[in-house]
Amino acid sequence: MRILHTSDWHLGQHFMGRTRQAEHRAWCDWLVQTVIEQQADALIIAGDIFDTGTPPSYAREQYNRFVVQMQDSGCQLVILAGNHDSVAMLNESKDLLAQLNTHVISSVAADLNQQVLQLKQRNGEIGAIVCAIPYIRPRDVQRSQAGQSAEEKQSDLQQAIAEHYAQLFAKAEALRDSLNLSVPIIGTGHLTTVGVSLTESVREIYVGSLTAFPTDAFPAFDYLALGHIHRPQKVAGLEHIRYSGSPIALSFDEGRQQKQLLCVDLDSNGLQSVEVLPIPCFQRLLSLSGSLAELEQQFAELAHELDQNAVTWLEIQVRADEYYSDLEERVSELCAQLPVEVLRVRRVRGTTVAGLSAQSGEVLSELTPNEVFAKRLHSEELSAEQVAVLQGLHAQVLAQLQEGEQ
Repeated sequence: MRILHTSDWHLGQHFMGRTRQAEHRAWCDWLVQTVIEQQADALIIAGDIFDTGTPPSYAREQYNRFVVQMQDSGCQLVILAGNHDSVAMLNESKDLLAQLNTHVISSVAADLNQQVLQLKQRNGEIGAIVCAIPYIRPRDVQRSQAGQSAEEKQSDLQQAIAEHYAQLFAKAEALRDSLNLSVPIIGTGHLTTVGVSLTESVREIYVGSLTAFPTDAFPAFDYLALGHIHRPQKVAGLEHIRYSGSPIALSFDEGRQQKQLLCVDLDSNGLQSVEVLPIPCFQRLLSLSGSLAELEQQFAELAHELDQNAVTWLEIQVRADEYYSDLEERVSELCAQLPVEVLRVRRVRGTTVAGLSAQSGEVLSELTPNEVFAKRLHSEELSAEQVAVLQGLHAQVLAQLQEGEQ
């Protein structure tokens, strides 16, 4: 049984005002061709097919177009919802796509048997059983209890998620026994596990409730296809528990990653191999950092490696203590002759802020919002009047936030 594992497509994403439509179309075309070349039996998308719950029309069109493209490949499609996806929107076409060899699991089902899927090989025989688990919303598995502390809520949610996995695994084993088959059991998930490496585009899912799910709480799946983390990686060094990562860079700190599609081979003895298939870069993202003089040198070196027929998107971080009112203009002049588009220019304080941090020996988690703001004001050269105005605005914002939480 050959499974291809991917996740976190984020169709419809707008990146600093730029659409990713062309990249997503190129990715889908490449993926369909790869499915055919690899003769895959099934493709699993482990959550966040869309970037928002109300994606633009072209993103929905791309989604439907991809499902239709897959029909000639002979490959089954399993789509799991992520925390960015709308349950209602995915359910709109769920029954229709079921007629196109596509399983859409948008939420925890009232009947858990609906989340236990039989995947067939190309010869028509059952090759694996899948516990199709999407992003688990706390309200789907957890009952709120009055008076619980944050630690108790976290413990209860972790236990509820673990029980959901255990129940589905038991149903998969029972199904396998009833069919008198010796086939692997695959699990899926869309969550953060303990010890994974994050990128700046990954949002926390269970804010204030559950930061990371322990690896040893998963059942003994032959392979566990995970989504939500955009950096491809093994979990706890285990070959059979993997994040495929996103197919395109979703933030500048992902720009130098080699994106991956995972090709998973299993048989009656379990997992046989996981092959990493490198995904082509459809839009280059690059982040440069340094003083203006250092950036000038970096741009000179970059001129020799850039593709003159493709525009690279740049983030520029300028390290300087001085204030430049024309910073973006200065940066634009430095790279005017290069095939690049500067999407963001950020001024990073140099030795002043670093010295303040070193002297205090404090970390952000130890400070209140007012203390952080006061230290930031202290590092600026402002008049007493300016300080008073900023303090008033800061107090107003905090008050509005506190009202919203109540």
